[in-house]
Amino acid sequence: MKTKHVQYVTRGTCSKMIDVTADENDVIQQVFFLGGCNGNLQGISKLVQGQKIDDVIHKLRGINCGTKGTSCPDQLSMALEQLKSTAAIEA
Repeated sequence: MKTKHVQYVTRGTCSKMIDVTADENDVIQQVFFLGGCNGNLQGISKLVQGQKIDDVIHKLRGINCGTKGTSCPDQLSMALEQLKSTAAIEA
């Protein structure tokens, strides 16, 4: 199976990086956050696993954490945008 992978450096959040893998059909296979609120981010990771990239982007884009102007879910949507433009490789 072909997969896509990105390591996205976050901006404006407690998490520092998001590591995302999706298959050739744009279905999210794995999400890992480095830093941030561990329990919440594990929950988000499990909830988006198996979902289509575009569906998750639509749901998470624009969520804010306090007055930061972004959030870990919003940053995940940006990581997924970047992942969409990544060419799939043979796993």
